[in-house]
Amino acid sequence: MASSFKSPADTAKACVGIAALKEKASLANLILLSFLAGAYIAFGGLLAEVATGGMAAAGFPPGLVKLVFGAVFPVGLMLVVIAGSELFTGNTMYMPLGILQGKASWFGLIRNWAGSWVFNLVGALFVAYFLAYLTGILVADPWGPTALTIAKTKALGGEQFIAAGKVVTSLDFTKVFLRAIGCNWLVCLAVYLAIASDDIVGKIFGIWFPIMAFVTIGFEHSVANMFFIPLGIFMGGVTWSQFFINNLIPATLGNIIGGAIFVACIYWYTYLRGTSTTD
Repeated sequence: MASSFKSPADTAKACVGIAALKEKASLANLILLSFLAGAYIAFGGLLAEVATGGMAAAGFPPGLVKLVFGAVFPVGLMLVVIAGSELFTGNTMYMPLGILQGKASWFGLIRNWAGSWVFNLVGALFVAYFLAYLTGILVADPWGPTALTIAKTKALGGEQFIAAGKVVTSLDFTKVFLRAIGCNWLVCLAVYLAIASDDIVGKIFGIWFPIMAFVTIGFEHSVANMFFIPLGIFMGGVTWSQFFINNLIPATLGNIIGGAIFVACIYWYTYLRGTSTTD
């Protein structure tokens, strides 16, 4: 009976093959698929904010609120992996594996990372402005205060503000950076598990658990924040400079380390080091 999943070593080889395909992808495909990935992750963020809007104000335990948020958010990565698209955070794993195994180039990595990052941002902004803000879905009570609190907590750079009658301290640069490492370590493991599975149900379960974990824990995902924080900007609570300087830059750097070092480099060293590029 054939196995329905790949071994860890075979999964690493499959990721190298994906990197080789990304190296050869046309610019048009990179742009379109990156836009889709940003939109898909934003859909997960939109769903999570709708599902938990008002829960904290209603007195639900903070852990339960985080768990519900984390439980529904993974739909975004399911769409990315199963439907197909170019997600920057996942690409931080694929492209280094391809380079280490001789199937991708540094130029290809820079092209892929820069293109996916920029157009993930465009896709996330599209959903934030047209589908979350202009539709009024996340503007009215009880969702508006929740969305604004999330944006401020992520983007104000350690400043304090009042939310639901309580003083809240936002995240500073170092905290965002470290949380972003943990985030993309788990995100890339979710992608790795999805690649390991050869059936849809297995891919869904492989994605769901690590993504639920990183969101519930409170780690920082640069592409998700391309939705959460601009929504707060459109609502008038955050500025663009606060978004980029206090959150997006440290989140991006931390995500790169989490995916490239803790997943790509370690799995290449343990499973693929010394093997032929044609193995």
